[in-house]
Amino acid sequence: MSEAFETLLARPGVRIERIVSRGDVMPPDRPHLQAHDEWVLIVAGEARLRIGDNAEHMLMPGDHLLIPGGARHWVTHTATDRETIWLAVHFGD
Repeated sequence: MSEAFETLLARPGVRIERIVSRGDVMPPDRPHLQAHDEWVLIVAGEARLRIGDNAEHMLMPGDHLLIPGGARHWVTHTATDRETIWLAVHFGD
């Protein structure tokens, strides 16, 4: 499945998205990199993220994480047996 992105709110300097994943991961040689900060909250399902060279973060419903602008990051796991629903808040984009 391909991730689905829905913009819920967009204003100057902030964008809020709903992301739905199921079994989606990012290739190790293709990290995501953005200039702005992103705060993510897992609403349902589960995900694992790696930021830079740091350890991976396992996220379950209610868990949240700040991804600093300029930090390479990867989604290394999302649940395959159910949807993972994220709330992502982008600052300064």
